[in-house]
Amino acid sequence: MLVPAPQPHRPVRLFCFPHAGGDATAYTPLARALAPVAEVWALRPPARGGRSRHPMPPDFDALVAAVAEALTPHLGGGDGGRFGFYGQSFGALLAYEVARALPADRRPELVVVAGAPCPAEWAERGSKDLDASELLRLTGLEEMVRADPDLAELALGAIRTDLVVSATYRHRPHAPIGSALHALAGADDPMLATTGLDGWAAHTRGAFGHRVVPAGTCSPPSTGPARWTS
Repeated sequence: MLVPAPQPHRPVRLFCFPHAGGDATAYTPLARALAPVAEVWALRPPARGGRSRHPMPPDFDALVAAVAEALTPHLGGGDGGRFGFYGQSFGALLAYEVARALPADRRPELVVVAGAPCPAEWAERGSKDLDASELLRLTGLEEMVRADPDLAELALGAIRTDLVVSATYRHRPHAPIGSALHALAGADDPMLATTGLDGWAAHTRGAFGHRVVPAGTCSPPSTGPARWTS
């Protein structure tokens, strides 16, 4: 985990899950924007950044179990124990499934899923047909790494790793979680039909909302959920 902007007064924690190939450092601007209302804890998956030599779990279920185990000691801290999850694309699915894997009394108050179809529709999204180079372009990372072949190869390697794990995901019917759930999508996102956000409503017994924002493929926001101030 990376905590880009630690808050000594221990406010609400927002655990952030990056998109395929993404790393924890992408959430540094969000961490600064949310301080001091919330403290961002960004997930650093294996096979990238400071964990480039750490192997990725063999499948999605194993990844969920590993993340849930790693997060558990950090849940329930902060202002009255309040915390939430925010995930993008592959990270959105992971955030939701990790929330579901946790005991009911240790689940997040709020789960925000950005740029992702609901679990029941994940296999139909067509992203499995994308190669790593195309996803690198769609996420906007291509421009950042174009001048450095070594960095580009590291980014492509991380994306390939996540795509392989993503392809092992199998949705199983289950009881909806009690956490509030909010779905986001970019109006011009080529990977997601924004009309499909309603599908997430069936996956929560809590409050549900959705919003389409004027953007393409979802990238880390510079501001976070106003809900934390309530």
